[in-house]
Amino acid sequence: MCQAILLAGLVSNANAQEASYPDRPISLIVSAAPGGTTDLAARMIAEPLSKALGQSVVVENKPGASGGIAASQVLRAKPDGYTLLLQYSGFQVITPNIDKVSWDPVKSFAPVANVLSAPQVLVVKKDLPVNNLKEFVDYAMKNPGKLNYASSGNGSLQQVATEQLNQMANIETTHVPYKGTGPALTDLLGGVVDLTITTPPPLLPHIKSGALKALVVTGKERLDSAPEVPTAAEAGYPDLQVSSWFAMYAPAGTPNTVVQKLAGEIEKIMATDAYREKAETLGAMAEFMGPEALGKYTEEELVRWKKVIDTAGIKGNQ
Repeated sequence: MCQAILLAGLVSNANAQEASYPDRPISLIVSAAPGGTTDLAARMIAEPLSKALGQSVVVENKPGASGGIAASQVLRAKPDGYTLLLQYSGFQVITPNIDKVSWDPVKSFAPVANVLSAPQVLVVKKDLPVNNLKEFVDYAMKNPGKLNYASSGNGSLQQVATEQLNQMANIETTHVPYKGTGPALTDLLGGVVDLTITTPPPLLPHIKSGALKALVVTGKERLDSAPEVPTAAEAGYPDLQVSSWFAMYAPAGTPNTVVQKLAGEIEKIMATDAYREKAETLGAMAEFMGPEALGKYTEEELVRWKKVIDTAGIKGNQ
């Protein structure tokens, strides 16, 4: 009898805590340094989410180990909704296919919501004698292995996306890894390398100035910030769909009521004109996915990129 009363009390207390969530500040652990798109995505959602929940959502940057430092901290936290992860898709679905990680990208986390998506743009140096994707593929076929593509490092989304294009078009380009997008872009502008695929924000000023030529955007729609650049589908490659996405996860075991409350508030925030317009200025899109959709998408992306990685023989830290 006493045990039943005690158990009932514990359940009642847990339900009360979930109903009052949140009653203290929330830590949003970010897997990247300040200033990048992951950090921008976290801060974009943290401010309005704080107002919606009536509690501070404090952004904490924990870069390193391809997202591993941030992921490990969240996994060690109590699954109560007060420690959340803002994760970059490359760390969530590409890194686990390349390197050993201390977490399971599906089982270790409860998906909450995708908060931002950014398609990639394929750009080439200004003096490369091509002006569209067809001309690029034809040129690459005539010059196998002679075109060098830059990436932000081994196992990066830039590398994997370019290798996917290689496989689709049956061409061969040579990978030149850099320690970040910044130095890769510097060498592309200097003509040291021939092309790269990455998110729009660092590319847009150079596309508009004519310093780089944009061939395609790998999203479903053209960018409002560069409407003259066709989609890969329009250029004849409908399966070249590559997007960086930035999503919120909670530790596995977080109560569903807490997850659903967070997701519901995020959905309302992302539907506002202010949020959508801010995303567009970054060359990104406010594409909401709730817990179920994000969980399914995470699994699909893991499978999709594993095929590309295995075919290309991509290794981490090589």
